[in-house]
Order: sequence, then structure tokens, then C-alpha cells
Amino acid sequence: MQEAAVVRRAATDAVEDVEPERLHERIVSRLEGSSMAAGALTIDCARAVLEHRSPGSAHAVIEHPDDPLADAVAKRAAGVQLIHEGLGLTRTLAQDPPWLSGHKAAGDLDVLIADILVGRGFYLLARTEASDEAVATVRAFGRDQTVRRETGDPSLDRNLEADVFELAAVAGTTAVGGQPSPGLREYATSLADTTLTNGDTPTFPDERLSALVSIDSTGGDGVRTSADH
Repeated sequence: MQEAAVVRRAATDAVEDVEPERLHERIVSRLEGSSMAAGALTIDCARAVLEHRSPGSAHAVIEHPDDPLADAVAKRAAGVQLIHEGLGLTRTLAQDPPWLSGHKAAGDLDVLIADILVGRGFYLLARTEASDEAVATVRAFGRDQTVRRETGDPSLDRNLEADVFELAAVAGTTAVGGQPSPGLREYATSLADTTLTNGDTPTFPDERLSALVSIDSTGGDGVRTSADH
């Protein structure tokens, strides 16, 4: 899937300067083996807004590697993906602590990796319209995992994917001057129940996303990224 390749490349670029090399290689290896579902949804939501505004133009704009708008959308998609990767790793560490099985060094390294992933994700979404949603996603994750630890309720785990997919809808639509409709937000959260069941990146139906983009989701054409400030 082209979207997955775009997201993986942008996410890898975002951690390019991480040192030492061993740490960088471990992060890249994790990104190479992960589903890019959250980032792909970000791109598809941006495409849905563009298609709604000007039918037939979305693919050319989003998929052209030298287009500034395509680059901005890719960075937002990478930001969403990195936050998901970091929180997902944190969830794994919390539920299966490696320190209890004699893997202290690996566990300590994974904690650092999780912090870097979330931090770089926040950087890419800073000063964008999705920044508040990103903060809310992390806070909700912390609350859910606290309750899960106290109650042992595994159903709380899917909330991370639901919240991240909603973040993707916000990041994608606002990247091209739109706003996520309530229907799009609801659809995005529902994807947590039907995707991420394996390592593949799912395909999000363009016609469904386009149908959920309301007239109110086609505002200006500008895009704002952390690099603009």
C-alpha cells in the first residue's frame, strides 16, 4: 500500500538523528515491522477532504513526493503513527514487564524508545490543529491503563486504537483546511474493532470516507505544521 510506505518513510525520517546507532536501529526495526494503519488513515482522511472539494484532484496532490502539501500531510501522518507506536509499546511494557523476567536492559531500552516515539510524534503535530487531540489521546491512554491495572479489564485496551484513529481523522482533515465531521470521528473510532488484528495495513474505503466528509469539512486550503513556527 502506497500510504503505508509514505508514512513509514516520514516516520523513519523523523527519528533519523536519534543516537546512539544501536538505539536508532532498534527504532527503525520496530517501524519497519509495524502496521502503518493510523498514519494511512490520516492520509486517506486528507484525501477525502480534497476529493470532496475538487473531485479527481486528491491523488495527484497527496501522492506527489515533491508537493509541499503532500509533505505536510505525510508529516502529520507520521506524527499520529509515532504516537501510536510509542503508546502501544508502553502498553506492552505495562502488561508484560520485561524486568520481571530478567530482561532489565531490554526493558529499559524499550522505555526510552517509547518516550522517543511519542515525543517525536508530538513534535510533528505541535502547533497544528491536531495538537490538542494528541494531548487528549495520551491523557486518555494513561487513565485507561491505570483503570485496567486496577480492574484487570482487557476491553480498555482497544481505546488506544479508537483514540488514535480519531486523532488520525483530526490530523488528516485539518491538514488540508477541513474539519472532521462527527460522523467521520465516529467511523474512525469504530475502526478499532475491525482493524489491527494482524500486521497488515488495512485499506480504508475512499467512498466511505468521502461520504463522511461534510460541507463543513472543506474550509481553507492552508496547512500548518510545526515547521511554520
